[in-house]
Amino acid sequence: MEHIEKYSADIVITDWLMPELEGLDVCRALKSNRETASIPIFMISCKSDEIDIVTALEIGADDFLTKPFRVKELIVKVKKTLKKLGSPEEESRHIIIRNNLQIDPESYTTYINNEKLSLTNYEFKILHLLAQKPGRVFSRHEIIDLINGEDNDCIVTLRSVDVQIVGLRRKMGKYKNYIETIRSVGYKFVLQE
Repeated sequence: MEHIEKYSADIVITDWLMPELEGLDVCRALKSNRETASIPIFMISCKSDEIDIVTALEIGADDFLTKPFRVKELIVKVKKTLKKLGSPEEESRHIIIRNNLQIDPESYTTYINNEKLSLTNYEFKILHLLAQKPGRVFSRHEIIDLINGEDNDCIVTLRSVDVQIVGLRRKMGKYKNYIETIRSVGYKFVLQE
């Protein structure tokens, strides 16, 4: 469970019967947490009674596979589910709302408490990247790849990422703690209560 929340999973495949935590408990926990409620869950089980399948689906599983199952079938189902969720490019068109922060990638605007932040292009891209996956640590290299991928004429170094983060935090004022430094690794977006 900690890994799912920490690394912001795109999909969860769980077994009904596990030693420490049952698959149904995983479903309940993920669906009751607003940060993980939208993650698709595939339940795998040797249980094949209709009541078991219905129970898993009602609790929050998006699909149910009975053991033994065909791996190719699972792969196709996972791919179709991920495709329905949309590619990162499609996802980037949607407004992101995290607590009192609102990011609109179409208009390149960001608001905190309904006050517009004046961000540079790169500050916006970094904030947008981090806020898409709260809790996931992005290395400086990943951030550079994002920026260089969209603007090949610009050379971005590890140090310039740090400089952009400093500027971004300064503009975010008392909400600068939304961006947490992971020493020697990179940065992550942290949801504040």
